[in-house]
Amino acid sequence: MMRFWLSTQRLLTAICCFLSIFLVNSCISSEGFGTRPRDDFESLWRTIDRHYCFFDFKHKEYGLDWNEVHERYRKQISDSMSPQALFQVLGKMCSELRDGHVNLWSPQNTARYTRWYEAYPVNFSDSLLRRALGSSDEYRLASGMQYKIFDDNVGYLRCASFDMALGAGNLHEIMRYLSTCDGLIVDVRNNGGGYLTSAETLAAVFTNEEKVVGYISHKTGPGHSDFSTPKPIVLQPGKGLRWQKPVVVLANRRTYSAANAFVMYMKALPNVTFMGDQTGGGSGLPFSSELPGGWSIRFSASPIYNAKMQHTEFGIKPDIAVGITRKDYQQGVDTMLESAKAFLKKQKQ
Repeated sequence: MMRFWLSTQRLLTAICCFLSIFLVNSCISSEGFGTRPRDDFESLWRTIDRHYCFFDFKHKEYGLDWNEVHERYRKQISDSMSPQALFQVLGKMCSELRDGHVNLWSPQNTARYTRWYEAYPVNFSDSLLRRALGSSDEYRLASGMQYKIFDDNVGYLRCASFDMALGAGNLHEIMRYLSTCDGLIVDVRNNGGGYLTSAETLAAVFTNEEKVVGYISHKTGPGHSDFSTPKPIVLQPGKGLRWQKPVVVLANRRTYSAANAFVMYMKALPNVTFMGDQTGGGSGLPFSSELPGGWSIRFSASPIYNAKMQHTEFGIKPDIAVGITRKDYQQGVDTMLESAKAFLKKQKQ
């Protein structure tokens, strides 16, 4: 009996030793990817260096030198620094790109660049929008978009986001309801983007023929200038009813990403006038990667150009610049909306 007990004890000891070795080896193998602050720093800098798509453009715009950025921030990295301190330094390094599509994620925080809109006037007010729309029985709602006909027979379509798919059936009914209007205002102020396909679906309502509205290229190598030949972005006519009359697109600095692309598409179409403030930009398709320590990085990797092969990364300038002053806010006047209505009335004359 004692001999059996000793054999059992030896077996359990052997199992425990095996599990200990296995668990230790597992921990060692994960460290083999490199979890030191310097490893995360080098991985982040190198990943962006090989895949980010706007280095040449931003070097011309404001002198960005990514190698100089490496040397400057490398001096701030030490293997004894805390994760919080490392995250702060890496986040500041990412901000050197001045790109709202650049995000560094950790379980505790998200580093993001926000000066693309925070440094400029808002030119939008929820309270002014509610006043223009009226009560819920004075406007309609479909596919997440609000729409109505103003007393002066100008149509209004508010698209606050492209985060959801737009149904062709919904757009057909919206256009049918607005078809008696003399002109249409499409308001994408404060639209932070979403699906490019949704932006294309909405823009397609305003063309009767295939139209080249921009170009896109992709990274083909690690060099800052390694790109494929730009391919045209062709907008196909939408299904169902399509708008044939004058259109005003309203946008501001918080019109970004897919909404920026929507404005770009619309500017390539006839009968469209862009009014308001310069858009926020954000014209690159995002690329995501993971750092050795488990944090994630996202940034622009595929540049999109307008129909004239020009960058729209820093925004699109309006055909007619209009802003909302402090006095306008105090008096409850949405100057941008009223200016768009007045413009469309003149087009009818």
